[in-house]
Amino acid sequence: MFKKNILVTGGAGFIGSHLVRLLVNKYPEYKIINMDVLTYAGNLANLKDVEDKPNYEFVKCDICDFEKVQKIFIDYQIEGVIHLAAESHVDRSIKDPFSFAQTNVMGTLSLLQAAKFAWGGNFEDKLFYHVSTDEVYGALGEDGFFTEETSYDPHSPYSASKASSDHFVRAFQDTFGLPTVISNCSNNYGSFQFPEKLIPLFINNICNNKPLPVYGKGENVRDWLYVEDHARAIDVIFHKGKIGDTYNIGGFNEWKNIDLIKVMIKTVDRLLGREEGTSEKLITYVTDRAGHDLRYAIDSTKLKVELGWEPSLQFEEGIEETVKWYLENKEWMDNITSGDYQEYYKEMYKAK
Repeated sequence: MFKKNILVTGGAGFIGSHLVRLLVNKYPEYKIINMDVLTYAGNLANLKDVEDKPNYEFVKCDICDFEKVQKIFIDYQIEGVIHLAAESHVDRSIKDPFSFAQTNVMGTLSLLQAAKFAWGGNFEDKLFYHVSTDEVYGALGEDGFFTEETSYDPHSPYSASKASSDHFVRAFQDTFGLPTVISNCSNNYGSFQFPEKLIPLFINNICNNKPLPVYGKGENVRDWLYVEDHARAIDVIFHKGKIGDTYNIGGFNEWKNIDLIKVMIKTVDRLLGREEGTSEKLITYVTDRAGHDLRYAIDSTKLKVELGWEPSLQFEEGIEETVKWYLENKEWMDNITSGDYQEYYKEMYKAK
C-alpha cells in the first residue's frame, strides 16, 4: 500500500522522464504512474534505470481519450496529478496548429474533467499541478522580466494553446474548487532531449559536421534552465506550493542564441579534441521564424523566497555536463534520429 498515488503525464518525454526518475527514487512510499501516449518525443528507454522499481508503473494512454483517462484515475486511485504531456515545438505548431490545440487544450480539459469526476468534490490531499511555459507571456524588450503577474500575450500557436490550457486549469479551480497549481518555466536543456530542440540538435550537427541553422541574426534571447533543476522545482512546488498560485521557474541564465551556439561549438570541439571554434564555419543563417519572440526572461524570485528553490548550475557548467552526456550516449542519439527508439516499447511489452 502506497502513501500516495501520483499520475505524471508525459513522463516518457524529456522533462517528464527526469521528473519521474526523481520522484521514483526520492519517494519509495509513493506510487508513480507514468502516463504517456509515446509520440515521437516520448521514449521509455529514457527510464530504463527505474522501470523495474516497485513504485513505478507505465500506462500507455492518450490524454485526449477521456474514457480511458477516467478509468486510470479510478483504477489507480489517483490523488495527485503532475501534467506535463504537451506538444511543445513552436515550428511544428506553425505547420500544424490543430494538433497543438487538440493535445494541449482538449487533453488538459480531459484530465481536469477526469480529476473532477474521480475526486467527486472530496479535494482533501488532492492536487492538479499543470506545467506550462514562459511563452504564454509573449515577448520582452531589452530589459525587464516575466513575473507571475505578467499579462498573457501568446504569439505562436504553441504558446496560444498553452495559454488556453492555463486558463482552463484556473477556471476549474474557480468554478469547481479543484485544487490546482501552475508553473511557467523557461527553456530547458540537458540529457534525453529530443533533437528537434536547439541544444541537442546543434550538438549532434557539430559532431557530424552538419550546418547549424540560425534564425535571423541569432539575436533572440532566451533564459535557460537545467532540466534537473526544473524537476527539483516541480517537486518543491508539488509538495509546498500554495493552492491556486502560479510559480515562475527560470535559470537566471539569459543568452543570445548566437552566443549560446558559440559556447556549444567551443565545448563540443574541445571535448572532441578539435581546435576550439573550428566548427563556427558550420553556422548558417536562415530566414527568421514567423512570429519569433525577441526575448524571454523569467523572474523566479517568488519560488526562491517562498519555497527555497534556486538553480544549482550556471549555464557553462550545465552545458558542459549536457555535451558530455550526448557524446557519451551516441547510441541513444543514433536510435532517436533513426527512429529505432520506438521499437523499445514493442520489445518491453512483448517481454511482458
